[in-house]
Amino acid sequence: MTSSKITPPVAKKVPLERTHHGHTFVDDYEWLRDKNDPEVVAYLEAENSYTEAQTEHLAPLREAIFEEIRSRTQETDMSVPTRMGDWWYYARTVEGKQYAIQCRCPIADADDWTPPDVTPGVELPGEQVLLDGNVESEGHEFFSLGAFSISHDGTLLAYSTDVVGDERYTLRIKDLTTGEMRADEIPGTAPGATWALDHSHVFYQTVDESWRPDTVWRHKLGTSVDEDVKVFHEPDERYWVSIGSTRSEKYLMIWVGSKITTEGWVLESENPTGEFRVILPRREGVEYGAEHAVIAGEDRFLILHNDVDPETGKKAENFVLAEAPADDPSALRTLIEHRHDVRLEDVDAFEGHLVLGYRREALTRLAVWPLTDEGYGKLTELEFDEELFAVGPGANPEWTQPTLRLGYTSFITPSRVYDYTVSTGELKLLKSQPVLGEFDPTLYEQRREWATAEDGTKIPLSIVARKGTPENAPTLLYGYGSYEASIDPAFSVARLSLLDRGMVFAVAHVRGGGEMGRHWYENGKSLTKKNTFTDFVACARHLIDAGVTSPEKLVADGGSAGGLLMGAVANIAPELFAGILANVPFVDPLTSILDPSLPLTVIEWDEWGNPLENPEVYEYMRSYSPYENVEAKDYPAILAITSINDTRVLYVEPAKWVAKLRATKTGDAPLLLKTEMSAGHGGVSGRYEKWREVAFEFAWVLETSGACRAETAAG
Repeated sequence: MTSSKITPPVAKKVPLERTHHGHTFVDDYEWLRDKNDPEVVAYLEAENSYTEAQTEHLAPLREAIFEEIRSRTQETDMSVPTRMGDWWYYARTVEGKQYAIQCRCPIADADDWTPPDVTPGVELPGEQVLLDGNVESEGHEFFSLGAFSISHDGTLLAYSTDVVGDERYTLRIKDLTTGEMRADEIPGTAPGATWALDHSHVFYQTVDESWRPDTVWRHKLGTSVDEDVKVFHEPDERYWVSIGSTRSEKYLMIWVGSKITTEGWVLESENPTGEFRVILPRREGVEYGAEHAVIAGEDRFLILHNDVDPETGKKAENFVLAEAPADDPSALRTLIEHRHDVRLEDVDAFEGHLVLGYRREALTRLAVWPLTDEGYGKLTELEFDEELFAVGPGANPEWTQPTLRLGYTSFITPSRVYDYTVSTGELKLLKSQPVLGEFDPTLYEQRREWATAEDGTKIPLSIVARKGTPENAPTLLYGYGSYEASIDPAFSVARLSLLDRGMVFAVAHVRGGGEMGRHWYENGKSLTKKNTFTDFVACARHLIDAGVTSPEKLVADGGSAGGLLMGAVANIAPELFAGILANVPFVDPLTSILDPSLPLTVIEWDEWGNPLENPEVYEYMRSYSPYENVEAKDYPAILAITSINDTRVLYVEPAKWVAKLRATKTGDAPLLLKTEMSAGHGGVSGRYEKWREVAFEFAWVLETSGACRAETAAG
């Protein structure tokens, strides 16, 4: 049976009127929202069957890609051990097993800062298995590890698991001295857990009906959950709550944040039953973060903030770094002034040095700042020799450590783990991600190009390909462009299966992301959101005009908020693309943002605007909403992938979008919907299942772009 003879599912129409600000929209497919309705489930399963039948001929190619990923991956592997207290902590993977195994082994002595040499598959002396995800996942189709928190004395493990995919976890306590489970078990938690210094109290969070982490609880080991104490609650639905501790272990810290405002609360960890106190009271539009440091013998908070500079009267858009006495956080003194071309992102404090993370020229940077008896030494930026790269701190839990663990990668350089010795400046390579087979990084190349947007803005494009790839090549163009998230260079074993088949991979660093600083984000959100979409179109046109590719060979790719980008681009410029891959796509944003009862909606108003109260926001969102702007025109091939238990972008959005596209569009390009029936926002769980999912997507991309036709799929 050929795919052309297969009849696609047709969703029934049940008109439902939605009226706001004098405008009425008739939604024919809102009935698909009830996932407990057998008719809805039957429709989703019919779409799955149709997608399976339409892609059945790609099975040999999918299997080939899966085997390539598997053959290039060192399945039995382990991470570089990280010291915490008297132990080295690391994770193992074992060939044939889906999930990682968390382990530890003892340090040699107090001065042991050199991680032990590791051999995959070989136990280290004194090794203990702390948690085996393969055991925990037995009997479940889905498994996700949330919290994994060791008490400061190394005797207890607090961990949480989700076996449904809805991001509600069950928190448990394991005694690491005996290997036995404690009786303490707390259902319905958010992922994290934080220990107090006394090792008798653990703090955790719960979520409200909209899946917003809103409450922090204190649990005393050995007591009933009913006796847990609510230590913080945030009633404002725009704010999310989190809790953690400083690296110095002196303070517990609660953070409350919306998209544009933050507030921190602090409590000495040695006094876990005390009262948290505010660091700096929240002020609308002011964001800050605080890190405990000891400078010249005094406790201080290092505060990154974007408040208005009292001297210039201008807001520090890209943030400044200030310090203040820990007992008077409002007495700020600026250490690093605001710069338009540098976005300060993070500061980490250790006993003997600080580490700054920032972004310049669309790339991440790290600098080490030694501390002296008088205060601050000379700041040194770490330098790397590739045109495109990403660098950032790795696991650095110890306050007294003399080294900085960091990670480095690029589009063509497998991930590397380094230790940087602060006193000498030595950068020691501890591990490079193994890529098995005949992989040779010199066979690939990466470069930066710049597209010109409609308003003249230059948009960075990252491009990677195998050397010798001819012009007018099949190309996959990826984009995201929301929440100030930056798509930094990163190596991918799976991506080699595209590059080796002659595909070019490109990333459009569109506005709405954070690659070029805070202004890049501000000019791609709310009432400037359309810049995100037109920037992506400009990047596509640049690739076509430069001869890199052509419309019949270009596939667009994006997920979640990047899926909104995909839906908008499909409406704006369908003629530029042969196909569009949309993962968990946010394609019905107006319906979602108009409903405060849905997960995440209220906090999203700072990102998109509030269409309930503001007619201008309503009209603006209505003008770009992919679902509401589907038209009777020729769309490219579309593959939409979603998960029925996703709580962030509900499955109903792509389901409605596909139903409307199928009923409205012209042309015969295939339109496919694939719904994971036991997964959440991150898709399937388990590394082999994830590889198979990637293989499924890549096979579709390769055929749609013309890189690999069905008749050569087996090759």
